Amino acid sequence: MTTVLPVLDLGSDLCCAPIVRDAMSAQDAANLALKFKAIGEPTRLRLLSLVAAHDGAEACVCDLTEPVNLSQGTVSHHLKVLVDAGLLTRSKRGTWSFYALVPGALDNLADILRTPAAQ
Repeated sequence: MTTVLPVLDLGSDLCCAPIVRDAMSAQDAANLALKFKAIGEPTRLRLLSLVAAHDGAEACVCDLTEPVNLSQGTVSHHLKVLVDAGLLTRSKRGTWSFYALVPGALDNLADILRTPAAQ
């Protein structure tokens, strides 16, 4: 069975200039804070790392419960926060959900924090 994923419009909140060059708008600051809040929690940061390091850079929620020693419901909640923050994508296959990094999402966060001299 082939799963068709929607095309996401990532341009609107991923186009921010580095924060030391230009003052960001209130909306850009809110969007960026949502992403950093999502990865500011240790379990979510670990889950993000586990997904990225998994075979094919995609992991089933069933593969993530044991490494973090949490229930499927708790892991699913953390993954939903990462999806809502625009850092992971989710696709459903049968009864399981599979997660993958949004291409470029982590690079974009790093670019926003870089000072012009570091680029």
